[in-house]
Parts: sequence; structure tokens; C-alpha cells
Amino acid sequence: MQINQTLSPADLSPKLSRLWELSAAKILDIEKHLDPAAGAPVYTVQGKYTARGWTEWTQGFQFGSALLQFDATDDEEFLEIGRQNTVERMAPHVSHVGVHDHGFNNISTYGNLRRLMNEGRIAENQWERRFYELALKLSGAVQARRWTETADGDGFIYSFNGPHSLFVDTIRSLRVLGLAHRLGHVLREENDREISLLDRLKTHALSTAKWSIYYGKDRDIYDVRGRVAHEIIFNVNDGGYRCPNSQQGYSPFSTWTRGLAWAMCGLAEQLEFLESIGYDETTPRLLEAARATCDFYIEQATAADGIPYWDTGAPNLDKLGDWRSRPADPLNPHEPVDSSAAAIAAQGLLRLGRHAKDDRYWQAGLTVLDALLDEPYLSAEANHQGLILHSVYHRPNGWDHVPEECGVPCGESSMWGDYHAREVALYVQRIIEDKPYLTFWGEPT
Repeated sequence: MQINQTLSPADLSPKLSRLWELSAAKILDIEKHLDPAAGAPVYTVQGKYTARGWTEWTQGFQFGSALLQFDATDDEEFLEIGRQNTVERMAPHVSHVGVHDHGFNNISTYGNLRRLMNEGRIAENQWERRFYELALKLSGAVQARRWTETADGDGFIYSFNGPHSLFVDTIRSLRVLGLAHRLGHVLREENDREISLLDRLKTHALSTAKWSIYYGKDRDIYDVRGRVAHEIIFNVNDGGYRCPNSQQGYSPFSTWTRGLAWAMCGLAEQLEFLESIGYDETTPRLLEAARATCDFYIEQATAADGIPYWDTGAPNLDKLGDWRSRPADPLNPHEPVDSSAAAIAAQGLLRLGRHAKDDRYWQAGLTVLDALLDEPYLSAEANHQGLILHSVYHRPNGWDHVPEECGVPCGESSMWGDYHAREVALYVQRIIEDKPYLTFWGEPT
């Protein structure tokens, strides 16, 4: 990508204002017209949000978006939308034992509400606070319980696919373990054996860094520094590593760019969290992984404007010629872009830039965000419920809507893409306005 070295956060202020203006109408439209009985909204089809049964991992982004809207604008209508729906509809996600997505659903809702109370943005209420904190403690313990021990003495939180499966996505969902630990919670197993949520967080993060990320050290013939495997398969009989795999990418030996983005953002955020509680032996290894993934994103994974196509090995990329040298083309007939990966990656770049005091990452994050906050990505159409266009969910399964005139998925949004665009927008807006630094644990860094 071509990094804009002169861009400052303040330069994005007009675009941020426009985003929140458009965002408000879209949240209200979804709240008014979406049937709760239809399931959690996942992505848009012809501009309308629809459910897609696979795992229930997007409900928190729906209600969390309203809370971010309140945070950015002080419009209490959105606080009530987020708070009421959290109380009434998020409890099943706290006790959901079948997914690895607790940090997505529950930090976005209960976590944001607790953070807003910590910051004095909503009135202090002891029982309300305890309600949020109990939900977060339980969510962290349930997430941590999904544990597979590996032959090297470590382990990982296994994905919804089962005990053999380490997903790179989960590095971003670790936030719920971190917050539950800060709240003094532990997981209790048989015979009252106490398991540290912080230890599980660090061990999973290190396993992700070790197995999901490549470092150019000849692990296999496709070992390129910063490349990410979506899924790692282990033998559940002995905990031994078997092979890389991919559920949503093109192949185990290419990089699904949203998986890359999850790694970038999750690693950078966990580095900030560990810094807040004191450095230890974990930090250098996670920093190495964060730098590798962010470097790969900048140097190999994206077009010139910082927007990636859905997979670095997508089979028809060659038909686009030298695609890295020019802005991404979401309307091309060969391969879709994934704006949701860009929204997630932008935050990872910014957080790593700040943590590592490295302007290259910081400026790269601003460059990506600058592209997302404008056409053709920012959705200005009143009849489209999505906020950020040209997102892709599951290309191999063919789940994404393909307009007849395009030939590949385009023009649609996803609940995670919209949420993360709002989250990174809020992150930058707070920096512009010199407000408290945005963290998932909601306490001073």
C-alpha cells in the first residue's frame, strides 16, 4: 500500500462527522425493521440485513453499534437502544458454550456499557454495574473453558469446529478473558481447581503467534513472514500439530485477509492490555507477531489504498494485473475486496503504531481509514442498511450476494465490518478530541 505520511487524525474530522450522521439513520432503520425472531443480522442482501445460520457471533455488534453511536454523538436514543437490547437479548450469548466468539458479542455490549459507566458517560448505578460485570465474568469463564492442551505443553481456546481447531479470529475475542481477569474472576473446574483467565489468555495468544502466523523461517515452502493461516489443526489424541487449514480463505497456504486483520487487531490490543498490567515474557513474542502481520498487510496484502481483496491467493487475482499498485476495485468482475478486513486492520495498525511508537503503522492505519470513510465504501444510500460497502463473509461457500451485473460479491455490508468501522472511527475521534484512550477494559492506560 501507499502510505500517506502527511495525514493527521484531525484531517479525518469531516469524514468522521459524516460517518456518524449516516450511521445514525442506519441503526434506526435496522432497529425499526429487523424481525428479532429471524435471528442475529449477519450481512446485507440487496441492502437489507439478514441472518445467516452458522454461529451466533454478530448480535453483539448490532447492539454494540448503537452504544458506539451514543459514545460518539451523546444521542441518548442510541444508549437506550443498546442498553435495552443488551438486557433483554444478550443473556444467551453469555452462557453460549458452543462458540469462541464471547469477546465479540459481550465486550461490544456489556463491556461497552461498563466502560461508559467507568467514564462517567452514564450514571453510576451499583446494581447495574454489577449486572454488567457478572455477565463479563461468566462470559470470560465460558470462553476459557473451551480448552485444548497441545503437545508442547501449551494450549488454545478451540473454535466452534471442535477441539482440534485453532482459529486465528479468537485472538480478538480474548478481550473478554482479559476483562474478566481484571474483575478478579477465575474459572473453576472439577474439585474446585482454579484456572487463571490471564494464564489462558496469554497461552492462547502465544499459541496463535506460534502456529497461526509465519515468520519466513522455512516452516513450509509457503512460509512468508507475516502470512496468516485461518485455522490450525491439531491431533486431539496427543495434542500434536498437524497442518494449517482455512474455512473462509482460498487455501491453507494463502492468507485470508480478514483472518490477517483479526490477528493484527487482536495482537495489538493484547499488547496494550498486557502493558496495562505489567510487561512479562509474553510481550516480546506477541510484538514480533504483531509487527510481522502488520508488515505483511502493508507490503503484500492490500491494494495501494490499503483495502485488501478477500484472499492474497484468490485464484483470479492475476486477471487484475498489478493490483497492488493502484486502489482496490470493488466492482471488478474477478475477485471481491473485503472492506471489513480493512476496518479491522486499520485499528490494529493504529494501536500497534501507538504501542510501538512507530509512525509507519500509525500512518498506515490513518491511510486505510481515510479510504474507508469515503466512496465507494461509505454507504450514503438511505435505503441501504449497511454502513461500509463491499464486505465479504464466506466466499468459498458462496454465501455472499452477487449482483447480476458484477459477477462477484460487491455492494453489501456486514455487521462486523460496520461495527469495526464505527469502533476505529470512535478510536480516532477520541484522539482528536483528547478524550480518554479507547480500551476494552475501560480504565486509564
